Amino acid sequence: MDEFGVFIFLALLVLVLIFLALGKWYPGSGAEQVDWKPTRSPQLEAELELDDVDQMLEAQNARRRRDGRREISEEDVQAQVREDEQWRAGQLGRTRRPGEG
Repeated sequence: MDEFGVFIFLALLVLVLIFLALGKWYPGSGAEQVDWKPTRSPQLEAELELDDVDQMLEAQNARRRRDGRREISEEDVQAQVREDEQWRAGQLGRTRRPGEG
């Protein structure tokens, strides 16, 4: 390896070591360094998520009404999710070999 290659390699190694040292021993977090704050509170995020679910359910029901099918409720969706999770757990149990977690 020529001198330039050795120099570049050592420079990169020193740079990596500096970043590792900063991460280990510098107080605070990276979010504090860039003054990052969440734009919305977790409570607002949860409310928006519930609103999204309601809007999606209403849109799905509008389409079902238009097609002449019965509407579904949030409880129907939750029941379908439980049924799907049970099916997946059964499939996973069938595919695992003896002795696996």
